[in-house]
Amino acid sequence: MKLAKINISEKLSLFSEYWNPKIVGELNGQQVKLVKFKGKFIWHKHENEDEMFYVLNGKFKMEFRDKTIEVNEGEFIIVPKGVDHRPVAEEEVHVMLFEPETTLNTGNTNNKFTKEDLENI
Repeated sequence: MKLAKINISEKLSLFSEYWNPKIVGELNGQQVKLVKFKGKFIWHKHENEDEMFYVLNGKFKMEFRDKTIEVNEGEFIIVPKGVDHRPVAEEEVHVMLFEPETTLNTGNTNNKFTKEDLENI
């Protein structure tokens, strides 16, 4: 393992596409990912993994089947495994994800948003 600090702003400047997480760190079987959201994602769930979404810049709404929670800059939300959810962002938002390395971004759904081989940046 290489010892190095990570500059989040620098890493975010390396990509512009939405809904395409990039790996920026790994620890204890978990991955730290950066992603940009804009628009509506898809409804999905993760059978075996919890996910943490930490908002670096902007805000988004996490839709659940029975409610919607707005997550603002400097806040995070943990979505427990097995819970249907859908992120929605009216404007571009930058998010840091903490999740097990086995987590597929679209969970139990496979479609145009699915990213199986994530880029390390």
